[in-house]
Amino acid sequence: MSAIKAEGVSKSFGKRVVLEDINLEVGGGDLFAIIGPSGAGKTTLLRILCGLQPPDSGSVAVLGERLSYGKGANLTLRRRMSFIAQKPIAFRETVRENVAYPLSARGIEGGKEVVDRALEQVRLLGLAGNPGATLSGGEMQRMAFARATVYGPEVLILDEFTAHLDPQNIKLLEDALVSYQKEKGATIVLVTHNLFQAKRLAKTTAFMLDGAVVERGETSRIFNSPTDERTGAYVRGEMVY
Repeated sequence: MSAIKAEGVSKSFGKRVVLEDINLEVGGGDLFAIIGPSGAGKTTLLRILCGLQPPDSGSVAVLGERLSYGKGANLTLRRRMSFIAQKPIAFRETVRENVAYPLSARGIEGGKEVVDRALEQVRLLGLAGNPGATLSGGEMQRMAFARATVYGPEVLILDEFTAHLDPQNIKLLEDALVSYQKEKGATIVLVTHNLFQAKRLAKTTAFMLDGAVVERGETSRIFNSPTDERTGAYVRGEMVY
C-alpha cells in the first residue's frame, strides 16, 4: 500500500522547468532514497511531497489523503508527517525546549520523559539545558532529528540531513534513523548525494535527472544492475557536470 503517491507533478520557476510529469509511489514502511545530481529537482520534489510548496500541476496523496497546499490545509495530515531540512534552525530556548515544541504544538502529553528519550537517541541528553543556538553543526542536526521525531510521525522526509557532517555525526544520525524506522514502521523519504548512504540505508531508490524520475527500484538493483544507462553512469561516477 502506498504511503506517498505523486501523479503528474510538474513545477517551473519562471521559464525554468524543475519537475516534469513526476509519477512516483513510496510504499508504506519503506526507507526510500532519492539520488541524482544537483539541479535534478530533488529538493523541490520533497517540498511538494510534504506540503511546503504546491506543484503547478498534478497531485500528491499522503497516507491515503490528497494533499492540499496553503496555510492550515490538511492540518491533521501534516501533523502525521515531519520534514528535516539540510540547514535546520534552532529556537532561542534550550535544547530540551526546542525538542519539546512539537509536542506542545500538538497538545501531546508526555513531557520530559518523551523528550529525554528522543535526546538520548541522538546523544544530546547531556546538553539538554544548553541554548539550542549554541550547538555545533552536527549537534544542531541531531537536535533537529530529535525534534522531528519526538511525536512519532508516520512519514519522515529528509533533505540531505547529514550533508557536511563528520563521520561520527553521520553514524549517529543514520543509527537514529534506522532505529526510528524499525520502532515506528515509519515511511521515510531521504534525498542524499551520498551514494554510500543510500546503499547503506534504503530499501528502494529512485534516480532523478533533469526534473524527471529516470529509474526506481530495489536499491541493490539500482546500484548493481540499473536498466537505464544514465542511472548506471551516475552510480559508477561516470556522469560529469
